[in-house]
Amino acid sequence: MSIKERITQLRKQMKEKNIDAYIIPSSDSHQSEYVGDYFKSREFISGFTGSAGTVIVTKNEAGLWTDGRYFIQAQKELEASGIKLFKMGEEGVMTTDEYIYKVIPTGGTLGFDGRLISAKEGANLENELKDKDVNISYEYDLINDIWENRPSLPQSKGFLLNIKYTGETFSSKLCRLREKMKEKKVTTHVLTSLDDIAWLFNIRGRDILYNPVILSYSLITLDEVFLFIDERKLNDEILKELHKENVQIKSYDSIYEVVKNISENEIVLLDKNKVNYAIVNNIPSKIEVLDEVNPTIFSKAQKNEIEIKNIRNSHIKDGVALTKFMYWLKKNVGKIHISEMSATKKLEDLRREQEGFIEPSFSTIAAYKEHAAMMHYSATKEYDYELEAEHLFLIDSGGQYFDGTTDITRTIALGPITDEEKLHFTAVLRGMINLSMAKFLHGARGHNLDILARRPIWNLGIDYKCGTGHGIGYLLNVHEGPNGFRWKVRTDIFDSAVLEEGMVTTNEPGIYIEGSHGIRIENELVVKKAEKNEYGQFMEFEVITFAPIDLDAIDVTQMNREEKDYLNSYHKLVYDKISVHLNDDEKQWLKEYTREV
Repeated sequence: MSIKERITQLRKQMKEKNIDAYIIPSSDSHQSEYVGDYFKSREFISGFTGSAGTVIVTKNEAGLWTDGRYFIQAQKELEASGIKLFKMGEEGVMTTDEYIYKVIPTGGTLGFDGRLISAKEGANLENELKDKDVNISYEYDLINDIWENRPSLPQSKGFLLNIKYTGETFSSKLCRLREKMKEKKVTTHVLTSLDDIAWLFNIRGRDILYNPVILSYSLITLDEVFLFIDERKLNDEILKELHKENVQIKSYDSIYEVVKNISENEIVLLDKNKVNYAIVNNIPSKIEVLDEVNPTIFSKAQKNEIEIKNIRNSHIKDGVALTKFMYWLKKNVGKIHISEMSATKKLEDLRREQEGFIEPSFSTIAAYKEHAAMMHYSATKEYDYELEAEHLFLIDSGGQYFDGTTDITRTIALGPITDEEKLHFTAVLRGMINLSMAKFLHGARGHNLDILARRPIWNLGIDYKCGTGHGIGYLLNVHEGPNGFRWKVRTDIFDSAVLEEGMVTTNEPGIYIEGSHGIRIENELVVKKAEKNEYGQFMEFEVITFAPIDLDAIDVTQMNREEKDYLNSYHKLVYDKISVHLNDDEKQWLKEYTREV
């Protein structure tokens, strides 16, 4: 079926069930950012392949809402679909809630699959539509009724992450969690976010591409633990570890029935941004619910000493792979056939040579010329540009290793570039350096520091429509709260927490000029304590990403002495850490590309 035919079929289902508007979000039953093929309902109904977006279908109209990372991509992918693009955050563009309120008739019915909408979002819809007496129907997965040959739920096996990687046992983490529950005076905790469960139980899986998690829910009391999962995914090693805490294994979907039977004297802790609408609505209404952020989010974000040591090691290996890639690209572009897709494969092959590599940490963004103006561009056979010895090439990639998760971007001059491109590249580099050099008092958040990265870019009258950086997991999701860099706090994204020691955050400012070029330079930073004195506890960043920044693309006259000194010092670190893993030719090339400016 074409996209138009799918929407027609969906409208037939809506008519049968008297639904006036139907929401198809991007998430799965765990409110994950990236989802397995089974859950890609929004992509199925719209043809839009980006990771973020919401489709709303009414009797007469269909719309897709997505953010600035995907405006250009969505415009292309929605052509001929009949779906209207709503550019989130742009002046005069209605939000999804405003649109629903406008189009749904008084006394009408709004529909969605309650497993795919967060409890917070569902409650907001209830509240905003109350004066129109709108009925909410959340029990139907209408996409399933029209999706022929829908992929099945994944059947991958899980694996236990050894303490030499985690630095802490499941029992210890569980004890810490229960102490937090006692502090909050709660007796039951409903935990459904996949990365929190993976971190707590020290279990990893392959249920979502690039995200080493395993489909599961958990319910934790002060003396019991329930894990809702397909037990066939658990090997003997995992079961032995779970047995130490008498974990009770239940079938994956049985949580919806179990929560119905929580006793009335319990006080339940859950995060309505993370737990889906159906689960929360199944909890008896008389039970007291404390809606707060999962305590595991903060524990998980502050990496321990063993994790930090391992992460540093993973970045050396990743830096070796990327440096070898840059050498190969610079030496061969224009001489042999290299395309966006073949370059992606080459880099992945180099990562696979590294010990402990499992898979990429996300779908590589390999973007040449104007393709790089699309922040999350993904090359396809239809749009696969051949690289030539000119212009800029952006490659944003990362790896999942047993000793860490990496995310790095380099923009590379493949030959001559324009003065404007050099100006833009240098502004991005200066922004990245300025944030890296930040020293700040404890209590600062990412939105206090974001201006350091944006200032050189804002001075050009340019901005980028995304945050400057995101937290990153340990052999987990490449995007992880609660830390991040963003100038404007967003209530729908929890990434503005106080920056604490051990948090790992990306630093990736950029410039994106539609139809021309895109530039992004990205390193990862670890928060460290600096001196403590009468003014308080000072904090600073340690850079842990090591790969050269292309000197061919820099206009050094735009940089001040402090920025040059930082770049020279950084490049000395890159050479010292990476060169010992290279052959003679690669080492000589790296020496040239880490020379002082």
